Formats: sequence, C-alpha cells, structure tokens
Amino acid sequence: MEQCLCYADAMRRVGSCPKGLRQFLDAEQQRNWIEGDADLSGDDERSESLEHRFKYIARFEKLLRRPQAQEVLEILRLYGETCIPVPRTTERRYWSVSCLPSTSDKPLARVNASWMELFTLLPDTDGLRARFIVHLSDFTADGSLEPEHLDHAFLEQCVARPEDVSHALWRRPEILIVKVRGSASIRAFLANPRALRAIRKFNLTHMNRGRNAYQASHCYSLADVMVGE
Repeated sequence: MEQCLCYADAMRRVGSCPKGLRQFLDAEQQRNWIEGDADLSGDDERSESLEHRFKYIARFEKLLRRPQAQEVLEILRLYGETCIPVPRTTERRYWSVSCLPSTSDKPLARVNASWMELFTLLPDTDGLRARFIVHLSDFTADGSLEPEHLDHAFLEQCVARPEDVSHALWRRPEILIVKVRGSASIRAFLANPRALRAIRKFNLTHMNRGRNAYQASHCYSLADVMVGE
C-alpha cells in the first residue's frame, strides 16, 4: 500500500512539472517579452553535439552558394534576435532551424517548434519569399477567428509594398499563413510592432507545448547566426 502511494505521489509530481518554456520563464516574463518589455536574448552556454553539427555541414555549404545566402543569414539573425526567447537555452530542444529541408516547396531554411512550422524562407528567382505562421485572431480587425474579419489594410501596412503580401488559412482555420515577398518587406514585417507581437505569441504557444519534434534536422551552422555566434 505504501509503495502504491509513493508511486501515485511521484506521478502527480511528474504531471505537475511545467512543460516547454515554463521551465525557464514564468507567465509574467513571457507576457513582458511578447510586449517587448523584456530582453530574453540570453547569453547562456549552448549544448550541442559535434556529430550532429557535422551532419548538415554539406547542406549549409550548398546554401552559401545560393544567390540569396547572405540575405537568408541576415534575416535568420534578425528572426533569432527578435522572435525566439532565450534561444541558446531552448535551442534544438524547443526550436530548431533546418537548412535546405527536403520538402516539395524546396525551402532554403525553416524554423520549427513542437510539431509546427513557425517561419520559412524560400527562393523567389534570385530573391526571397517568407512564410510566417501566426494566430488568425491577431490579424482580424476585432480579434475574432472569423476569416472575413481579416484586417487586410493592416497586413498591407506591415510590408514595404502592398503587393508583397498575401495570405492563406492553415488546415485549422484559427491559423493564418502570411506570405511575404522580398527582403525589404520581410524585414518590414519583422519590424512592425503588432506583427512582431503576433509572431512572438504564436512561437510561445508552440514552444510551450513541449519538446521539439524536429530536433534531428537542426542545423547548428544556421543556428550560430540566430543565437549570435
């Protein structure tokens, strides 16, 4: 009987352990970061596997030969600085970046968390396109989940030229896919305070869901740029 009680108590403690970023950041810290009132860039030591680092060196070198390479690195640096909390602490376990992932849309780089794509950079001839995944409610005029309430004017204000932005709905209607063309407009989207809050909210949602399912495809060479190495 005593053994059973001890086991039950252990299971309750396991069940009460915080998941995801809640292990490192409390709710107030996360809210402050979303609003831009907290610097969670961090300077912690990174934990990495040299074997895993070498696994994607060839892909990284192939990316460097692409005409978009420098812009990819600079935009990933900006994304890592502004859109990922405590990136060194959470690297690979709670977010990852893939280099030239082998999917049908042939991306140059993709950032994931949990089971979810967060951000993707794709070629557009010699230029770039980006795909941001966000909550629909952050881009509707009234904060609702109604697609017809999407604030088109706001979306166009987030980019350098209105024609640079388009959108689609995810398989789940509460998720919005924002598609942005051109480096200038991608940077403008990341610099817009409301759009940045939306990106951060979505990223936190999925980083808080638990371990990243895409750890095996993490490219440390790209992550170096994102964490400021």
